[in-house]
Amino acid sequence: MRAQTLMIQGTASYVGKSVLTAALCSYFRQQGLSVAPFKSQTMSNNSHVTKSGGEIGRAQAFQAEACGIDPTVEMNPILLKPSSETGSQVVVLGKPVATMTAREYHRYQPQLIPTIQSAFESLASHYDIIVLEGAGSPAEVNLHKFDIVNMAMAKIAQAPVILVGDIHAGGVFASLVGTLELLPADERKLVKALIINKFRGDPSLLDQGLSFLEKKTSKTVLGVVPFVPNLEIDEEDGVSTKHSPASSQQDLHALNSDEKLNIVAIQFPRISNSTDFAPLAGEPDVKFRYITRPPAENEPLPDAVILPGTKSTIADLQFLRTSGLATYLQNLHAKQVPIIGICGGFQMLGTTILDPEAAESPIPESKGLAFLPVVTTFAPTKKTVQIRALSIATGTEVTGYEIHMGQTTAAVPTQSAVDPIGSDQRGSPLHLDLRPAFHITEESGAAANRFDGCVSVDGKTWGTYIHGLFDSPTFLRHFLNDLRHEHAWPALPDQPRTPRQLVFNSLANLIRSNLDCTKLTTILHSGVGASFSRDRSNHS
Repeated sequence: MRAQTLMIQGTASYVGKSVLTAALCSYFRQQGLSVAPFKSQTMSNNSHVTKSGGEIGRAQAFQAEACGIDPTVEMNPILLKPSSETGSQVVVLGKPVATMTAREYHRYQPQLIPTIQSAFESLASHYDIIVLEGAGSPAEVNLHKFDIVNMAMAKIAQAPVILVGDIHAGGVFASLVGTLELLPADERKLVKALIINKFRGDPSLLDQGLSFLEKKTSKTVLGVVPFVPNLEIDEEDGVSTKHSPASSQQDLHALNSDEKLNIVAIQFPRISNSTDFAPLAGEPDVKFRYITRPPAENEPLPDAVILPGTKSTIADLQFLRTSGLATYLQNLHAKQVPIIGICGGFQMLGTTILDPEAAESPIPESKGLAFLPVVTTFAPTKKTVQIRALSIATGTEVTGYEIHMGQTTAAVPTQSAVDPIGSDQRGSPLHLDLRPAFHITEESGAAANRFDGCVSVDGKTWGTYIHGLFDSPTFLRHFLNDLRHEHAWPALPDQPRTPRQLVFNSLANLIRSNLDCTKLTTILHSGVGASFSRDRSNHS
């Protein structure tokens, strides 16, 4: 038995490929079919740690959840994590292999084709349907010979392709027609239908344009999908702007409109795992925003500042200094404004960052902000693990994951800092002088007993390696209520979250309500399934 296949490609980045892939996954699951997502290569610093400790793109993890299955490294065998303008860390089947420039990676790519084939074949032998996602545009003529994610992957999977265009960005007719015109004839034949995404208004106004598209391209227009604001999905790339105060803040009848916490996060040039803050930004009593430079002097002080994770701690620490944000943070620290660091942001809060093996940077030693008494030493080995932990301050449980290459220890060795933060602490005192932030009780499903993070003596500054801790509603509400207490505002209860399954149901309904599902089924059956071509000339 081999899976049927269907592939979503787009005319450009950000046209909605990841969302539509997740929506199709949920739709087919509701038809009683077993489904899995697949994207051969993702470029993103928003990543997820699987149960096996492998690292994949966040969007593929979300799509797997829409399928009702656990994400695995086979769903995203190649992950590229940009660390500079010209280089990326290359992660293969969940594990980093090297940091490469674009040219180096292109020379390395042929070695990855068997890995991609094997990962796809493994999935295709276990599921009824594989929904594949492309990347960027298949019509990048300068990169066509390096393609392993768009039409080359469609050939490997022998998958019919649906091409998506974004009308919200403008120029959708030109982008759809132009993309098809730039494809070689054999690849153009793989495209079976078109979708117009993110439409606002009366769809009947598009009738003339849709008729033009079908006549011009000889391709079926499968449907027009409306623009849906504030979709509760995990972002694949960069920083989400959907939770802006003007558009997404809910109102609580019992909440005074002035009782809004002002929380800012530093938008590093190489920010990673910005999905950490989606739950925080969605809280009704929070005004959340990113900053790239110090606010005006007449602006009120924030209630808290967060330093997120980063793919390049030392480079983004330098960004803090050149942008003036380091001085801004020093002033906030002196005024006892709470400052929180997560992963790379935690490392920056320490006194020193050492990189003796040039694991991240050619700079062997960098001075941190010195808000916490810790030192980080980089090493080539990357820690990727799912965890369960207890907040030492509140006793609340959090679940999340760690992704980091640094090992953090006390700046001045003490009895309670014999072992590094994050190592096994059985038999050691509770680090009362180092003041850890969390007690790790579980790693990848196995019992654990170690400590994570560091809290300043006054409790105002703290850091942790745990990504996703704000996904735990009780911990998040404790954090926010502590900030509200500083204003003498009343504490609020945990806010209800939209159950994940309702999110997936709404995505499936996007397909059911806006696409021709009869034609969709015909397109799905037009593929020949997962019979694999071993002729590398067909996809190299």
